[in-house]
Amino acid sequence: MVKEKKSVHRIQMTEGKHQIIKQLLQEYNIETVADIQAALRDLLGSTIKDMMEAEMEQHH
Repeated sequence: MVKEKKSVHRIQMTEGKHQIIKQLLQEYNIETVADIQAALRDLLGSTIKDMMEAEMEQHH
């Protein structure tokens, strides 16, 4: 059985994206993978929580 190769999704790095990343690196003083994880938790934590709460409210 031959597995099909998945196409690789290439993300185009625009100047705007480059500036966002640069600002994140400065704001969170990112130097390690753990720093990146902490920054993502900080940035996305409340968003995910809000999404989950909205989902729960829809099911009541």
